[in-house]
Amino acid sequence: MPETYVPWQTDPTPGDIFLPEMLTSLEGLEIYNTLTPAQKLDLGRHELVQVIASYAWGECLFCLFMTRHILTLPLDNVEHRFLLRELIEEFRHQEMFGQAIQKIGGQPIKQSGMHKFFGEFSNKYLPADYLFMGSVSVELVTDVYGNYARRTPNIYPVLKKMFDLHNIEEARHILFTKSLLKTYSEKAGYIKRTLYSYVILFNILFVRTMYVKREIYERIGLENPGQVYKIAARNFKQKFSETCLNDITKFVDSWKGFNGATRWAWRWILGVKV
Repeated sequence: MPETYVPWQTDPTPGDIFLPEMLTSLEGLEIYNTLTPAQKLDLGRHELVQVIASYAWGECLFCLFMTRHILTLPLDNVEHRFLLRELIEEFRHQEMFGQAIQKIGGQPIKQSGMHKFFGEFSNKYLPADYLFMGSVSVELVTDVYGNYARRTPNIYPVLKKMFDLHNIEEARHILFTKSLLKTYSEKAGYIKRTLYSYVILFNILFVRTMYVKREIYERIGLENPGQVYKIAARNFKQKFSETCLNDITKFVDSWKGFNGATRWAWRWILGVKV
């Protein structure tokens, strides 16, 4: 349980960081070398908060769908039983992420109107198989973040244990969802595989554009935050495609989701080499 597994009483020490440098939006750019150690630390803190807050919001939307979907399944059905467990664990994760944000003094930036509209619209109107496709893609991305963070030696211990616990429980969700989606993808023809591929693509774009925010550069005291945001967004797009999408592209390729109608979009929109 998060209450006992995560050492909430532990405060950050001077050597602790909140996000591996390689995952920050400015690392690799010349401007990053001009930042003070305090600014680099704060950049990681703000961007870590944005990642877990965005994920928690997306998972909360998915929990709304699961609550509706579970009513269509008989109580002794294996999918019904697993979704009950997933709902319990996902709500625990949201509480855990919220407590971690509070612990490190984070202030999540609210979702844009576009994110709210598309998040709520898709949650309400997309069929179950499309929503499960979107969910597993977001889970795979967050799992990559968690793996990098928990394997970084000087990561703040509260965050390390938080990601440890999330990885353990999320692995079950990913395994179950992939098995469930196999029953859909095996029956899918060219058109449906194409639609599945686009659902995953736009879910990834959806979460990626919630991670890098102009307000973060204002908070760490950079001049011309709007200009910094533009170069950071380009840098992060490349970095994100190189470090976070390998598991997702393997998953999409496993059911032939890359074809003449989708491959160009993955290359152009997400910068993925497929």
